[in-house]
Amino acid sequence: MAMKPTRKQEKVKLYRWRWTGKGPNGRKIAGEIVATRRNEVESLLANQNIVVKSIRRKSGFGSGMGKIKPRDIMLFARQMATMIRAGVPVLQAFQVVAESLKKPAMSALVQELMNEVAAGASFSEALKRHPQHFDRLFANMVEAGEQSGSLDNMLERVATYKEKIESLKSRVKKALWYPAAVISVGFGVTALLLVKVVPQFESLFQGFGAELPAPTRMTLALSEFAQQYWWWGLLGIVAAIFLLRHAMRRSETFRYRMHKLSLRIPVIGDILDKSSVARYSRTLATTFGAGVPLVEALDTAEGAAGNMVYEHAIAQVREDVATGQQLNFAMRMTEQFPPLAVQMVGIGEEAGSLDAMLNRVADYYEEEVDNKVDTLTSLLEPFIIVILGVLVGGLVVSMYLPIFELGSVIG
Repeated sequence: MAMKPTRKQEKVKLYRWRWTGKGPNGRKIAGEIVATRRNEVESLLANQNIVVKSIRRKSGFGSGMGKIKPRDIMLFARQMATMIRAGVPVLQAFQVVAESLKKPAMSALVQELMNEVAAGASFSEALKRHPQHFDRLFANMVEAGEQSGSLDNMLERVATYKEKIESLKSRVKKALWYPAAVISVGFGVTALLLVKVVPQFESLFQGFGAELPAPTRMTLALSEFAQQYWWWGLLGIVAAIFLLRHAMRRSETFRYRMHKLSLRIPVIGDILDKSSVARYSRTLATTFGAGVPLVEALDTAEGAAGNMVYEHAIAQVREDVATGQQLNFAMRMTEQFPPLAVQMVGIGEEAGSLDAMLNRVADYYEEEVDNKVDTLTSLLEPFIIVILGVLVGGLVVSMYLPIFELGSVIG
């Protein structure tokens, strides 16, 4: 009888190892291997008939475990689906996938999952032990796949879902970061002109002996202020960002108010709103279509909405559905979801194809987000050019005004 493990499996610690040696034909070769210990590298190279000259553990930048990102989880799901569909046993599939992954942190995570499954846990139970990397949807889908005997299909669904959600997130980030980055550069250039360039003109104007134009005096005063307090301004911006992030982490009420305020920002608020509807619809379609009960699927969708206003609305929908209300009626009562989404869900419920209709809702609103982001980008470009022109051009003109006036007097 097999003995049960008496202690918790030790966490796998991987490192990058740089090696050099000679191949079977005497040619010098080198490379990198991700492994736990030096002797593992030696054994692996010996199996390849490589005469090892040196092995050293890499240190410094680029040698770390790396941070696990959602795209890594998506790739893992797709690789596991391919392995299982090909008839490879789960434990062997873990081993193959772990060896194929280049990021040490992800490889270590897969090896931990393999150890847990080897110790008697199911695939879904092993996933639930790592909630920081595998969300409830992933675990529920794998559990449904294990019960129905279609684990490969469920993993493929998870991978497709993750891919679409990450694509949606990248579009929203583009809408938020593009204008912020360009405007920041504009203000940075303006600050540089005030602190470094304008003082050069100030020493020139001191020899004029005449009263300077009002715009020039205002620019010089602004330059003196910037020279004295620029670091206070920089410190204030950094402190404000830090305090805002800290307050949003610590206070749920403050985070809710900020999320509600973000939905009211012109154009950007509309993008965030449609993005939340798309994420809710896609998550609910994926989980409900996999056979997860609707109330439990709504619980998963609540955590995937990405906005606390919609999280509260979905929580209310879940409570109403649990008491027997239809999904479309519960959504309408929150007064948060767009009428089109509510009507399409109602049609799906009547036709008995709720998951298919929810996927159509998600497709529609993802396309809307894409169109809005493109529109925002095209609208912002001339607006940003005007802002930069006013800031930089205004400073340049105010500095050259005294020179122009001097020239006209001399003429």
